[in-house]
Amino acid sequence: MRKLLFLLVLSVLALHLNAQVITETQARQRINAATAKMKSMQCNFVQTKYVSILNDKLVSKGRMYCSGTNKLRWEYTSPYAYTFLLNGATVQMKNDRSTRQVNVGQNKMFGEITRIMMNSVTGKCLSNSKDFKVKLQCVQGYWTALLTPQRKNLKQLFSTVTLHFDKSWLVSKVILTEKDGNRTIISLRDVKLNQPINAKLFSLH
Repeated sequence: MRKLLFLLVLSVLALHLNAQVITETQARQRINAATAKMKSMQCNFVQTKYVSILNDKLVSKGRMYCSGTNKLRWEYTSPYAYTFLLNGATVQMKNDRSTRQVNVGQNKMFGEITRIMMNSVTGKCLSNSKDFKVKLQCVQGYWTALLTPQRKNLKQLFSTVTLHFDKSWLVSKVILTEKDGNRTIISLRDVKLNQPINAKLFSLH
């Protein structure tokens, strides 16, 4: 009787494990399917910066709004107030003292930064092989994507970008590693998808 019960338990466990195992190709397909359904996204974020010359870490918090393919509001609320805003071809940056505006089409570096920011938080980095070499792997049931820059201008910004995906195949964490070893970890929390976003949030005026 004990042997029969033991065999039954093993059979159930085997079925469960087989149901959970997916290939890298299947994981990529599920990530692409999840990002394709994403029309808008809003969430809180916690950004932790590790600098090699400092013993302590730098932590900041804020709110992010993303709509379509070219609207992004990245707003720091603690420990300082700072807003990075992308609306079409225009980037605006505002702090307590001033507001600055940049035309993305006339500044390639800003263009790259805004595009990578958008594609990282939405998971769309995986679909552009000209930008990154992508390696997907599963660690303790969760999938990560290690992105290695392929273009010269991207290599000047980061040595690697690592995306962590949750069970819904959406990005939950972004790790930006620079050439000097400094790291920035951005954790996305309280994510809401495809809910109305006030158009005024994408303008500082």
